[in-house]
Amino acid sequence: MEYNLDPVEIGRKLRQFRGDVPRSVVARKIGVAYSSLEFWERGVRVPPDFAKIKLAKFYGRSVEEIFFT
Repeated sequence: MEYNLDPVEIGRKLRQFRGDVPRSVVARKIGVAYSSLEFWERGVRVPPDFAKIKLAKFYGRSVEEIFFT
């Protein structure tokens, strides 16, 4: 099965899930650069697979819910 990931929609979800938590806190907790998280949240790039898993765990969501729906 092939998925067309929408970076803008993914970014919207990531910002929504982050809420009031500072971006720097999330980036540090999942082990990525602040700028990477910013690109993902702005819809400039789609996170790599390892980051998808870390983000899903951090937000208590499934990878599918965040990236494939």
